[in-house]
Amino acid sequence: MQSLLPFEKTKREVLTRKEAETNPDLGCNPEERKTEEIINYGIVNIDKPKGPTSHQVSDFVQKILHINKSGHSGTLDPAVTGVLPVALGRGTRIVQTLLTAGKEYVAIMHLHKEVDEEALKKTIQGHFLGKIRQMPPIKSSVKRQLRTRSIYYFDILEIDGKDVLFNVGTEAGTYIRKLIHDIGQKLKVGAHMAELRRAKAGPFDESTLFTLHELTDAYHFYKEEQNDKFIRKAIQPLENGVKHLPKIWVFDTTVESLCHGVDLKVPGISRLNDKIAGNDIVAIMTLKDELVALGTSKMNSDGMLQDKGIAVQTEKVFMQPGAYRISPQN
Repeated sequence: MQSLLPFEKTKREVLTRKEAETNPDLGCNPEERKTEEIINYGIVNIDKPKGPTSHQVSDFVQKILHINKSGHSGTLDPAVTGVLPVALGRGTRIVQTLLTAGKEYVAIMHLHKEVDEEALKKTIQGHFLGKIRQMPPIKSSVKRQLRTRSIYYFDILEIDGKDVLFNVGTEAGTYIRKLIHDIGQKLKVGAHMAELRRAKAGPFDESTLFTLHELTDAYHFYKEEQNDKFIRKAIQPLENGVKHLPKIWVFDTTVESLCHGVDLKVPGISRLNDKIAGNDIVAIMTLKDELVALGTSKMNSDGMLQDKGIAVQTEKVFMQPGAYRISPQN
């Protein structure tokens, strides 16, 4: 059975507060945006190669696509490969929702002495699942103090002598190199990380990866051959960056005020996910599934089904004003 990150385990139903239709003349389904727009307002899931830093990869993407801004979803060491979602143009702030999302890694732990498989499993299950305490490594961007982090699962895939191939699901900010070192210490044999690859970052996994070379080719086809098929496959709608978040869908008439940073009040809600709690980060969506804004819920799902009150404190607005401005002829 496949191990899952917490948000993947949470199955959310859609609750209807008040049925509504959306005006086809307003806004745009994310999949139908013009190619030029998705290049400046999308996400590309890069298969990070060994060598460059995450920041350098993000910079390469910027240069390949000839855009002024990009941002990556969490630092990977130069030697580490794998899933690195890079947000583009004015959608760059979406990476902040991915920085705090769960991650999955595939790694090779090299033990300094061979260890009995049962002893290894017992040590991991007894000490390195659930909440653990971890000291960031000396070479890290955060203050060196003990931090609590969650290990959601730790699956041993294969053991070959002193080499242990495993995959692990972790809370954001967990250092795998340090995790391996600590396992070696607990086993009293020592251990170090031989290989590391990120397999998931929030809702992004290896199924949608593109290399920098593939992105370069896709852009060439788009610009030189007027063929946008490949670039549209490589660049995903920005909305894919909030797949892991609970969502609230609002009426067309509510969207414009939200674009100006107004908090979402209950009467503006058409549909919402269940299991929303107070102080959850939520995505506010149009009825066409466009991302309007991110915010913090001020009540739970049941409260949002009622008649009044502030449902969400709007914090980061993504949709530009005007897309849902109701003109007299509308």
